[in-house]
Amino acid sequence: MNRVGEKVKKVRIDLGMSQKQLAKKLGVAESFVNEVEQGRRIINEALIDKISKVFGKDLNDITMSLEEEVYIEDKAMRQTKGYEAPSKLSSSANKNTAEVKDIWNDAFGSVLKTVSVYKYNLKDVVGKKQLPIVSNKVEGYAQDKVLYVEIENDDMMGFRIAKGDTAFGHIVHEAENNSICLIEYNGERVIRQIKKLDSSKVLLVSNRGSLRTETAYIKDVTPLVRLDRLEIKL
Repeated sequence: MNRVGEKVKKVRIDLGMSQKQLAKKLGVAESFVNEVEQGRRIINEALIDKISKVFGKDLNDITMSLEEEVYIEDKAMRQTKGYEAPSKLSSSANKNTAEVKDIWNDAFGSVLKTVSVYKYNLKDVVGKKQLPIVSNKVEGYAQDKVLYVEIENDDMMGFRIAKGDTAFGHIVHEAENNSICLIEYNGERVIRQIKKLDSSKVLLVSNRGSLRTETAYIKDVTPLVRLDRLEIKL
């Protein structure tokens, strides 16, 4: 376990928070939190800031520890390969800032993917989030199939999906029974729960304070994104 993992684990335990609870608040898999605490994952400043907000504690000291660890590891590797003669780590952090960040970014890019947050038109990007890559997949899906959707109205308020929330999902092309999807229907893009009635019809369910259903032919409904997880805006 490295110093970063030790500090994250210590604060989490002090707050009485489980790995599962922390993972849910960060929008990552529980296994990712475990690997961070075990020192098998490298995290960047953005994720450290996010952890700080969840903990309600300033963890900036973790950033310096991580930079030092990555820098020392890279120096040792180059010395072993004969690229650089052994020398002590400079006492001036500023002197090595650029090099450390390059090393950090290279390492970080191999374990996390930047996922865009889209409006319903799936063209306008309104933000970005980073998720861990596990076995070359993100949350179990191909990397090029995942995205976030910003909820644009309160059509699904009864499902606790409100305007301003952000939903993680994956691209689909067929209607799945009981799934909640971003669909294109009657020239509009909306979020609806889809319930299959038979081989040709589905029930589109919404709830803006009261349940509303509409029967539609499957051929007239184009599923675009299945929503898998919701991140609520506080």
